[in-house]
Amino acid sequence: MAAAPVIGLVVPPAQGQVPQDGPTLYGERYRFVARGLGIGGVSPEGFAPVVDRIVERAVELREAGAEVISMMGTSISFYRGPDFTESLRRAMEEATGVPCTTMSHGVVRALRHLGVTRVAVATSYIDELNAKLAAHLAHAGITVTAIEGLSITAVKEVGEVSTQALVELGRRVFTQDRSAEGIFISCGGLLTLDAIRQLEDELGVPATASSPAGFWDVVRLAGGDPSSPGFGRLFEAG
Repeated sequence: MAAAPVIGLVVPPAQGQVPQDGPTLYGERYRFVARGLGIGGVSPEGFAPVVDRIVERAVELREAGAEVISMMGTSISFYRGPDFTESLRRAMEEATGVPCTTMSHGVVRALRHLGVTRVAVATSYIDELNAKLAAHLAHAGITVTAIEGLSITAVKEVGEVSTQALVELGRRVFTQDRSAEGIFISCGGLLTLDAIRQLEDELGVPATASSPAGFWDVVRLAGGDPSSPGFGRLFEAG
């Protein structure tokens, strides 16, 4: 049996732990390794001291054996605009010599895969980041029908948001404009797998979120099978 591909993840928290969605979705099918940035908060001010270290962390992951690498933070990879998002991806590739992506690239690819061109967006973010996210999606040809955030900047607090709160927020943004073809929950630190399933079951439209989309994207980049039955439409086979 061939060895599982090694997938490198640059993650915002300092601890540099693999986000739990990876093992939940894929078990031991893929080997994930991570390196942390140590952001001070989910805000431009929190990103500023560390954003220029992303390429360095990618190089560390390559030295640890990573065969593909993703910057697994959404807002830190879109907040400087679409040109920065793509230039960051290219800089990571040039420095490491392996295929690279970002969570923001993954989100756009996931929404396109789901056929969603009009999306209702729920986030953990402050209004400044919400505006930048809407502009990022618009640049990719995806219309945001409604967007609302929880105004959380503390990294630890993001991971404590309940499934119920995410479902309620997702339902609220969706019902503001029912022309939305799907729902997107943004912030890689949110735990969203259960919320995605509940929203899809209740509202009958596809739903995805930053971390699941990021893992789906980087597994595809590694040439792997990104399907994982039971975790929503994005992970259905085919």
